[in-house]
Amino acid sequence: MDIMEKSLRAHEEWAGKLSFRSKVAIKDKDALSVAYTPGVAQPCLEIQKNPALSYTLTGRHNLVAVITDGTAVLGLGDIGPLAAMPVMEGKCALFSEFGGVDAVPLCVDSKDPDTFCKTVALIAGSFGGINLEDISAPRCFEIEQKLKKMVDIPVFHDDQHGTAVVASAAIINASKLAGKQLSDLRVVINGAGAAGVAIANMLLSIGVQDIIMINSKGIICEGDKLSSEALTDLSKRTNKTHMHGSLADAMKGADVFIGVSKPGLVTQDMVRSMNRDPFIFAMANPTPEIMPDLAKEAGAFVVGTGRSDFPNQINNVLAFPGIFKGAFSVRASDITEGMKYAAAKAIADCVPADKLSPEYVIPQPFDPAVAEHVAKAVAEAAVKDGVARI
Repeated sequence: MDIMEKSLRAHEEWAGKLSFRSKVAIKDKDALSVAYTPGVAQPCLEIQKNPALSYTLTGRHNLVAVITDGTAVLGLGDIGPLAAMPVMEGKCALFSEFGGVDAVPLCVDSKDPDTFCKTVALIAGSFGGINLEDISAPRCFEIEQKLKKMVDIPVFHDDQHGTAVVASAAIINASKLAGKQLSDLRVVINGAGAAGVAIANMLLSIGVQDIIMINSKGIICEGDKLSSEALTDLSKRTNKTHMHGSLADAMKGADVFIGVSKPGLVTQDMVRSMNRDPFIFAMANPTPEIMPDLAKEAGAFVVGTGRSDFPNQINNVLAFPGIFKGAFSVRASDITEGMKYAAAKAIADCVPADKLSPEYVIPQPFDPAVAEHVAKAVAEAAVKDGVARI
């Protein structure tokens, strides 16, 4: 039985990966009166007088909404909100298992950004944070920006920022291992969608200065007609030499390749053309841009993928549970750039210096220490950035 058939059978048996159980025992009239009417009227009235009490008198303080429109689901594309539900349930299970954070899957049946944002904003008061998931670019940029202005709780598009945080952590440790400075790296990012744009922005914010972005038409240069304002803005801060050409042209002399694109696009000759001790993070799933054995054979120093069966998996589960756990612990109103950097640094620090190796630049997804370490760092950064409310 292959993994697809096994998963289908498991989903039939589970009939949903989540269940909702009461935290309180209601076994007599007194308990019923306290948990429900008439006693429940008092917390209702207190929240009416002071809405902030919704965080202490309800479960809102530890509850995230995992929300999608089903337009960019895993590698499946636009399959619609109903078909996206198994993925959203899975994401909620990861929040619970890895971060102790409660999560609810919500699938919104609209491709209109304004309708989507209004829908989410109207229910935001029920949650402590919003995790946007599997929304296609460039709409995802617009949706996140609008929602951040409409609600006073953290809004986090994991496909963008979770990927960027974990990829940055891997590059921090790979650079340390190779004796390279972030400011000296030349980074090639193949794929200019949500993840590629976010990775580029984060790398720029942590000190990388030389980035070449590539889309299906080739190297992106300032002045190109691009698909989003986010990408247009990024084009002004990357490719400072105004290089034109193909992926092969961009990789000559590069230190890092990051792939968030399609299988098989990178050849061994491209790897051989890179700078000494290059890093290859080929994250196309399920088949990467180049297989790890081929990259290593061609001279790659560090290789990572999005897969669990190879070393150095760039897995967002290293980031989002701890990020929300930390944000919730100080009731943050936003997730700032400083909080994202703190998360990346914390993930990198989870690999002890004496254990760091080309096969181990990023922690294992099942390392129980990661979420706690990330949460602590994120909470401290929230206080420093002025978005903590307790």
